[in-house]
Amino acid sequence: MQENKMLNYIKDVLNNMPSDWLSLTTHRLDIYNESKAKGQFLEKFEELVNQNKISSSTLSELPTAYDYIRLGHPLSSILEWSIANQNEINPNSVISFYSKTIPVYAILRKNLLDNKQTRILYTEKLPSSFDAKILQNVYGYQFETQQINDVESISSFDGSTIYISEKENINEFKIIENIDFIINIHPQLGSILLANGNEDYISEIQHVRRRETIAMTPANSLSVLKSMIENSSFAEKGNHENNKKSVLASINKITNTTIKPLVASSGLSIQYAILMGLVHDALENHKGKAIKIVVPPNCYGGTNDQARRVAACNDNVEVVDLPVDGDNDMVQSIEIVLNEIAKENAVPYIIAEIPTNPRVEVPNLNDLSDALSKERKTKDGNTAVAPVFILDQTFCPNVQFLGDNDILSSVRTISFASGSKFPSGGKCTSGYCVGNNKTQELMDKIELHLHLCDNEATSLQYEILAMQMPSMNQRIADAYKNTLEFVNYINEVLPEAKINFVSEKLAQQGFTPSVFSLDLPTKGNTDEEREEYKRALNLKLINMMINEIPNESKYCVSYGQLKGCYWTIPATSTQGTTKEDDKDYIARVALSPNLDLELHKKVLLKFVEGIK
Repeated sequence: MQENKMLNYIKDVLNNMPSDWLSLTTHRLDIYNESKAKGQFLEKFEELVNQNKISSSTLSELPTAYDYIRLGHPLSSILEWSIANQNEINPNSVISFYSKTIPVYAILRKNLLDNKQTRILYTEKLPSSFDAKILQNVYGYQFETQQINDVESISSFDGSTIYISEKENINEFKIIENIDFIINIHPQLGSILLANGNEDYISEIQHVRRRETIAMTPANSLSVLKSMIENSSFAEKGNHENNKKSVLASINKITNTTIKPLVASSGLSIQYAILMGLVHDALENHKGKAIKIVVPPNCYGGTNDQARRVAACNDNVEVVDLPVDGDNDMVQSIEIVLNEIAKENAVPYIIAEIPTNPRVEVPNLNDLSDALSKERKTKDGNTAVAPVFILDQTFCPNVQFLGDNDILSSVRTISFASGSKFPSGGKCTSGYCVGNNKTQELMDKIELHLHLCDNEATSLQYEILAMQMPSMNQRIADAYKNTLEFVNYINEVLPEAKINFVSEKLAQQGFTPSVFSLDLPTKGNTDEEREEYKRALNLKLINMMINEIPNESKYCVSYGQLKGCYWTIPATSTQGTTKEDDKDYIARVALSPNLDLELHKKVLLKFVEGIK
């Protein structure tokens, strides 16, 4: 495609793009096909380009690009498509990141697992957050770095060659022989990786972007696209330091803590920093001991998958299952698991959601504290390593666990939350973590790895959080009120359904989520028939809600949004990488503080009358 022609298409796109392209953080499952993802988006987009049919209405009807902002979105996909067209290569070979370092780590990770050498070349300097010693000693990556003067005369190499260059025009690439991966970085916008061949790396690099960082943000992708058609430079706006100060103060106030919180580009970005910071601490302070990451097998798929990905890169790290839902009691499971880990003289790191997802269960907190605080012995009679509890508070970020007089004050506990939910009201993906007073050294290690991965929140994310976090607790209270009323109505008109939601007693303790899960009544002669009937009924309910209330009910995985109602089946969305036997084929419903509750009741009653 001629470059002038392509730039005109980009100009048409930017003039007509839907506002959602800049403001949505999670995908719409009603226009999403995971197996096709970005490929389907670009396929349909190219049809519009070829037919010269770019308009607001046609762009809004395009299928979802990738699955979350983390992995990619319409603007990053079109940016990658544009660069690919400029260089006459497949769009899959261009991958954008907000982080300036993680594209390098993605290649190093694959080469570690493939036992392949890596050479990193640069002309001026490596990114300031790049720390070769930590990458080699903690992550296990093996590579050599070399500063060069002439990029045109690079010799061949038995392995992968990466060339890193800081550029104002981050979209401009020159493909050079003997360079396998070119990574352009920009101090504010992020980085763009171009793979020169090496198609077998693409899915692995994209998966790192999905699990350990995010794609170049919509706002930054838009800035690059605008610079391409206007030949302009990027100027950062906003009051970054004041916004950051405000956000950190809000987190401390909400969580009743005093040590500095950390804010990352996404929930999984902060979780990755937590895991790698803890692994680093164990390698330094518990030399030679095995590291056990204890994770519920049915928890959010990103958490589960990321833990296993960390373990895959380090022979010292192993994932241990922690059954917490349904017939399993979290406290009893923790007792069993910690006793076994103590016998092995290993280092236990426990990740758990409270309330659990998707069945919204809360353990006995006094018993939980006792189980985590108990001193255990190794098989040799020595004192075992005390656990670190990593608490996912995304469902209820308002509950105070960590203050001096709070329930987990005596246990080394780090709490984190996904900011795309209540903290931002769905306006950005940023996530944060904070620890109690027993975790300062651990938090220092986590901050080190957050910066190593260049995953701190963007200026725009800080700005959004500074606006939204002061009202978070009130929004949580209002959303819970709507959810409780809806749950009570379902119990009234469909008493045969099983609803997983917090009790009144737990609500009085501060657990006021706006999420519940729904097991619809089923029928059939065999377990298989009953399961098949229930799954079909789930989809019937969701489709009816979306079709009859299209402005409010969405088929989406999110919650904590400012308005509307969100429906999903965990087994086919948030548990995408979870083992099949641990998946939950139930409906998960999330209500906001702002929706037409009476209309939702009316449509639900219509559904109930249709199945009786």
